[in-house]
Amino acid sequence: MTAVSVSGVTKIFNQSRPDEVTALSDVDLTVGTGEFVSLIGPSGCGKSTLLRLVADLITPTAGSVSVAGRPARQARLDQAYGIAFQQAGLFEWRTVRRNVELPLELRKQSRAARRARASDMLALVGLSDFADHYPAQLSGGMQQRVAIARALAVQPPLLLMDEPFGALDEMTRERLQTELLSICAQTGTSTVFVTHSIAEAVFLSDRVVVMSPRPGRITGIIDIDLPSRDEAVRQSPDYFSFVTLVRKTLRGSP
Repeated sequence: MTAVSVSGVTKIFNQSRPDEVTALSDVDLTVGTGEFVSLIGPSGCGKSTLLRLVADLITPTAGSVSVAGRPARQARLDQAYGIAFQQAGLFEWRTVRRNVELPLELRKQSRAARRARASDMLALVGLSDFADHYPAQLSGGMQQRVAIARALAVQPPLLLMDEPFGALDEMTRERLQTELLSICAQTGTSTVFVTHSIAEAVFLSDRVVVMSPRPGRITGIIDIDLPSRDEAVRQSPDYFSFVTLVRKTLRGSP
């Protein structure tokens, strides 16, 4: 089954007003089950807008969006995806465990079921020992891992991520990239990932979707075929070839 289908989508903000802005124009995109797809392009090209359309946080002006065969609105109501942003967005007054339990509380799961699931998710992201800590006691990278654990707590088939590592230092960012790929492999989760980093997109993705300046259109989709996704591959000729190819596509070079 297709994880995400975007067909003929246009998004216009402030339509028919003097400050009208066409953010996206006639976008078509399909994300397969279990696939990791990154969206990359210049600032203001509509990457985050496209992600928000998939999440049904906003609605398209034209075209349609479906998630796992359901309209985006129904997928949101069914909590068929998890979402993580650049800021972890944790509640400071809740412990790490209770932050992860939050979406399960909203689903009215029992306390025992919530606790068991939160424990599993914290183990997955390597934070079992910090379950009773508060967010302020964690580093930025650890907070992002909690946010990922919370997004995965309801076992969503789809993970939507909007520059989740953008505010982190390079070493932490690279470590979390590797951890994210491991988590997605273990859970079989499909992922749509927004980034400004060409290197990050190439390392993480099965496909990199390149977008044009506003109004955002898809100008290229690049299949990333790397032999592995480990630290060694970051130094490989294949990796640098794909980085160069994505860069040329962004610039509109042949």
